[in-house]
Amino acid sequence: MSTTARSSSCVRTCVRRWARTSGASPAHCSDGFEYTCWNGDIVRGAFIIDAHDREIIAWRAVVNAGISGSDIRDIMLEAVERRFGAYRASSVIEMLSDNGSPYIAKDTQIFTRQLGLKPCFTPIQSPQSNGISEAFVKTLKRDYNENHPHSGLKMRSPREFIAAQTATA
Repeated sequence: MSTTARSSSCVRTCVRRWARTSGASPAHCSDGFEYTCWNGDIVRGAFIIDAHDREIIAWRAVVNAGISGSDIRDIMLEAVERRFGAYRASSVIEMLSDNGSPYIAKDTQIFTRQLGLKPCFTPIQSPQSNGISEAFVKTLKRDYNENHPHSGLKMRSPREFIAAQTATA
């Protein structure tokens, strides 16, 4: 079976399981995001979201660096500990992510299985296959731009700051 066929099959399985409405969380999803700050710093983050109740279970952010495989393994362990109170999931939980290097790293794959997680990957160039994570990133960016006040912007959100600059121009 090709990698693409395995990925598509795993995504279909994850989607079917997300539709369940009772019992323990059947799947976790993970993704990353990037923001460029007004001062030029680049903030990159990654998170794990429960596909059943949409809770962000664990996350990491770094400034002017990339998210590493070690960062992903740390949030995986944190998510399992928070959700199950142990170092291993009580049953196999599917872990859906994209094909980014921190997720597909050999050490991450081994660690994922040791935690009782089953790695699932979206088909390449198909971010919509990880819709739960993508929706969270979209919401995060929207809320950040529309609502988050910044001291460097005279306690205005980026949208308010841009509107004020445009109005005075």
